[in-house]
Amino acid sequence: MLDKLLGRAELKARIEELEDENHHLERQLEAESDRRADAVSDKQDAEERVNRLEDRIAELEDRVERSQERDERDREPRRTESLRGDRLASVLDRLESVTTGPEGALSAAITDDTTLPDAVTTAVNDDSAGVIRGAAPTLYYTDDAGIVSVALRPPILPDGFTAWDDSFEIDRGWFQPIGRLVFAVVRADVCAVGVYEGGERVDFEGFESAVKSEHSKGGFSQSRFERIRDEQIDDHLEESADLIETLVEDSDPDRVVLTGEEVIVGELAELADHTASTDAGGKPADAIEHAFADFWTTRLVAV
Repeated sequence: MLDKLLGRAELKARIEELEDENHHLERQLEAESDRRADAVSDKQDAEERVNRLEDRIAELEDRVERSQERDERDREPRRTESLRGDRLASVLDRLESVTTGPEGALSAAITDDTTLPDAVTTAVNDDSAGVIRGAAPTLYYTDDAGIVSVALRPPILPDGFTAWDDSFEIDRGWFQPIGRLVFAVVRADVCAVGVYEGGERVDFEGFESAVKSEHSKGGFSQSRFERIRDEQIDDHLEESADLIETLVEDSDPDRVVLTGEEVIVGELAELADHTASTDAGGKPADAIEHAFADFWTTRLVAV
């Protein structure tokens, strides 16, 4: 009664209304907070799922890539063979006999074993590309019908090129000792030089030099031994260079080929048109016969 007389009843009622309204607003705020929390949680869950899926995709792509690389490496050539003499001539004859329509025969000199020319990658499938890379540096021949697919590593590889024509581009000079040729083998203690006509040796000169090969116990110190040996090798190389130059001057060859120990060949490389390392041993006559046969060998890889 007193609250009513003093006007407090209305105030208390208003307070109750406000409290109810505030309580309702608090429930709304809590509900909104819950919805926001659920939304944030759902977003986080979705992001985690996306990340897991992306990781799985990357894993599968990596497996596919590694599988392709493994398949490419595991792909073996259909056949390999070392060609020389009559067998080499016969294979070259067959390749030269192939004729196609315009731009139906691809010839490619591949000097890089990591990147194939675009013309080659377009002409072959992925597993064949791996075999060709494994054969490089090489000459590769194929036709637009896929009947021929072969890589040949000749003794003398031309500069890189690709050509589509109606036949294969083959220079016998890449494969065979045609014309007049001076061929030399030089080791640290042996020099053998021959003059060849159409693959037949028509002249030959060679010699051996006394070069210390081992340091005996006692006597010379190691440093003195090495100095004397280096001087002996230098003298041998000078004599070898003189002999090569003499036979080149006398025979006027179409080209000069120098083979031997890699370091020795590097010292005399300026005397030759083509160089190669060889493990040919023995006396001069044996060494040049061995080295000549090794050099003029072509590696065939049937892709």
